[in-house]
Amino acid sequence: MNSALPIGVFDSGIGGLTVLRALMQRLPHEPFIYLGDTARLPYGTKTAGTVERYALQAVAELVRRGVKAVVIACNTASAAALPALAAAHPELPVIGVIEPGAAAAAAATRTGRIAVLATEGTVRGGAYQREILQRLPEARVQAIAATLFVALAEEGWTDGEVAAAAARRYLAPLFEDPDTAPDVLVLGCTHFPPLGEVIRAAAGAPVRIVDSAVTTADALAALLAAKSLAAASTGAGGVHCLVTDGVERFARIGPVFLGRSIAAASVERIDL
Repeated sequence: MNSALPIGVFDSGIGGLTVLRALMQRLPHEPFIYLGDTARLPYGTKTAGTVERYALQAVAELVRRGVKAVVIACNTASAAALPALAAAHPELPVIGVIEPGAAAAAAATRTGRIAVLATEGTVRGGAYQREILQRLPEARVQAIAATLFVALAEEGWTDGEVAAAAARRYLAPLFEDPDTAPDVLVLGCTHFPPLGEVIRAAAGAPVRIVDSAVTTADALAALLAAKSLAAASTGAGGVHCLVTDGVERFARIGPVFLGRSIAAASVERIDL
């Protein structure tokens, strides 16, 4: 496989841009294709079978465009679809965000008490709980479905009283007893990092927040090196964005997640 080919990054919407941001910082010479399935989000309230079908369609489009590897920058899709994607594309390196995030959480905790904020689908599937307990069997893991955070992030409402009230509602039960409160909080959805400050404030206690984006970028770098797929250091990098709906909205809200401007003219609308 040609190392100059782009890397595909897939998410249900805009949230995966937080992962793309980390990937671009870690691998500045790599070209990327980002696909946000904005017409069908949120994935977190859908059944695992539906999410698997959507993910297969999205990755098939990325493969058609000639990617050399794929990052599933969506916790719900990582939990529901990775085995099906590996079976459908056995020669394609595919990684998700849950394993790197679980590894980071297990390494970060000092008390063994870990909380995971995620979507309903990710919590229901138990993927984070399994991955953390495989690495740290004595851990006590609580998983909270914080689905409203997805809508707030998609609207760009990442601060202010509405976001703060939602964070307090979700987090108050976790931190009301200092003897059982977690010391690590995993942001188990790629939409959640822009809400990190209101989440930290709502915790009202010292807590280490784990965002899987950086550890996923490290995992991808190691994978590319192991398979001799890393782009040359002279590569120009860059990203081409695909969405299934809402080009203008993606360009308007996306910079909150990506940390840089996105021109609407550079975003391509596609059908899956």
